[in-house]
Amino acid sequence: MSENQQNHFDEGRYLVKKTIVMVGMMGAGKTAVGRALAARLGVAFLDSDAEIEAAATRTVPEIFARDGEPFFRRKETQVISRLLDSERVVLSTGGGAFLAVENRENISNSGVSVWLNADLDLLWQRVRHKETRPLLRTENPRATLAEIYTARVPLYALADVAVTSLPELSIEEMVDRVIATLLADRPDVLEQVDA
Repeated sequence: MSENQQNHFDEGRYLVKKTIVMVGMMGAGKTAVGRALAARLGVAFLDSDAEIEAAATRTVPEIFARDGEPFFRRKETQVISRLLDSERVVLSTGGGAFLAVENRENISNSGVSVWLNADLDLLWQRVRHKETRPLLRTENPRATLAEIYTARVPLYALADVAVTSLPELSIEEMVDRVIATLLADRPDVLEQVDA
């Protein structure tokens, strides 16, 4: 992306017409990029996992351990549906949220899904030292991550928009990519207006 394009994105104001929902694997940058995107667009940022934790007064790993993944997924769908009914925001979802047909349909009907498409090596670099990933609490977390990645990528590919995440890109550069993609491909979601 040229410097002029980046400056162009920084100068304008934006009209967010639909909720922008960040989807993708754990470690793809959904929360970091989503938070920065919301700040740039001047809208609120919400995180579905944080909302679930607040409602349950437990962390996601604690919910998984106590109540199991099926319970967590049901609560996740309820929370995402509620958040989609709120005003236009940027919403970050957990890595498994987009796997559910109901969530994919709700997101596409009420917003736009943006898949942050990071390759397996980049994801592993980002998650390998984190203790907050309940699905990676296995004997071989790298192999587990690879299995999850292989199973989920075809579903993430159903997202409305895909933006490739590269290790050399900063969070702000990823935000530029997301904005450029939405402006080009989804004027029903994001429009640049005069400052």
